[in-house]
Amino acid sequence: MNEQISAASLYDRVSRVIPKAEWMGFQDDVEAILELKRRRNAVILAHNYQTPEIFHGVADIVGDSLALARKAMEVEADVIVLAGVHFMAETAKLLNPEKTVLIPDMGAGCSLADSITPEDIALLRKAYPGVPVVTYVNTSAAVKAASDICCTSGNARQVVESLGVPRVLMLPDEYLAKNVARETNVELIAWRGHCEVHELFTADDIRELRESHPGVTVLAHPECPPDVVEAADFSGSTAVMSDYVGRERPARVVLLTECSMSDNVAVHHPDVEFIRPCNLCPHMKRITLGNIRAALEENRHEVTVDPAIAVAARRAVERMLQI
Repeated sequence: MNEQISAASLYDRVSRVIPKAEWMGFQDDVEAILELKRRRNAVILAHNYQTPEIFHGVADIVGDSLALARKAMEVEADVIVLAGVHFMAETAKLLNPEKTVLIPDMGAGCSLADSITPEDIALLRKAYPGVPVVTYVNTSAAVKAASDICCTSGNARQVVESLGVPRVLMLPDEYLAKNVARETNVELIAWRGHCEVHELFTADDIRELRESHPGVTVLAHPECPPDVVEAADFSGSTAVMSDYVGRERPARVVLLTECSMSDNVAVHHPDVEFIRPCNLCPHMKRITLGNIRAALEENRHEVTVDPAIAVAARRAVERMLQI
């Protein structure tokens, strides 16, 4: 398929969200990346928060954390480039230990992943003996290894209820845990981690949006504070929000999540007006066409996971994927 694609032909996909003059500046990198993918038998996995020239331009597989985790297992390429943050690249490596996994910028981290350590989980297990630990995929491999099972924002309730117990430690996103707790009878014990993007949204933002844009449909990510989720019309993972727009076709919509999400969804829905009071993720924005190209040219930066950690971490991720 890649042999028939050029940077010029790809522009049709993104012409509504990227000015032609800006795309001209991307073309050399796009052409080089397409050729490098063919030469190295490589694929690019891109999260929904990547910018449109990556998401719609050079990526082979796109989606939220759950979709990327699932599809990583089906990849037949020799090299995986993860256009996202570090924990996503680690997850891809866990599920594809024999493949080369690259991340274009080692500084692409995550405030949630940084908010908890395996030592924290050990202390929690002592404080709550016998209570299972559900860990959000937005964590390091070492934290996953210290957990019983992983979850994403798209399957958190399903994972919690699958355990068949009355009480669960749900880490590290406090707001996700509180939002899931409203939907289930399972008691959720939360950690105090927050996403630095989603924690900035407020219920006042929604009130002002409704006043400024009458009839707007507000979709909120479950990493937002509970009062934001409650004030929204709908809440769900990035994949669920995208599906909602495609299914319901609201005349005017706002996605309370990372900025690039709106651009990427808008490409498929020219009839929908997107209001964009979004927040940028500084980590996701560290990934560029330039460093994707460098990753493929120089095998930069290869992601590895300690084999002793990988076995337990893989078990937690695979247990999630089996649900």
